[in-house]
Amino acid sequence: MKFNIETERLLLREMRGEDLEGMFELDSNPNVHRYLGNKPIKKIAEAQKVIEGVKQQYKERGIGRWSVINKETDEFMGWSGIRLNTEYNMNGFTKYYDVGYRLIERFWGNGYATESGKAAVQYAFHTMKLPALYATTEKNNRASHNALLKIGLHYVEDFYFEEEAMDLRWYKIENK
Repeated sequence: MKFNIETERLLLREMRGEDLEGMFELDSNPNVHRYLGNKPIKKIAEAQKVIEGVKQQYKERGIGRWSVINKETDEFMGWSGIRLNTEYNMNGFTKYYDVGYRLIERFWGNGYATESGKAAVQYAFHTMKLPALYATTEKNNRASHNALLKIGLHYVEDFYFEEEAMDLRWYKIENK
């Protein structure tokens, strides 16, 4: 599946094998995983498994997270985009589309999550014609909370996610 969405500073495209080193840098960083259950990966084979899992989502569900590429440097910065969640019962939902992002630490604080997230919401509503999108953050993740609000999602409520033993926040945006 081919994706190619451009924003002012970013290219959002399908994940590829060439993203492996960047994916390992992203998901092996404990700071990146601070609000994700503190489970950073330790081997590059685990990063390969993440990429293959996303590619499988493209095939099975028609959508999955996209690689975030810096248009100026062509550097892998992380991932962003839409995903059809069917793995978890999340706040009473078992099948829903969510928007999310995860960036390599050196790219934090520059508005890239917001920029890529807005493009993902536009794609979900204008191309996919979805009625709504959801998102979650760990309750204490203020940066992600703020990014979701800037993207246009609305905070709905806090809930406890038993599977990961985490206090999370639930967000929603409707296609109007």
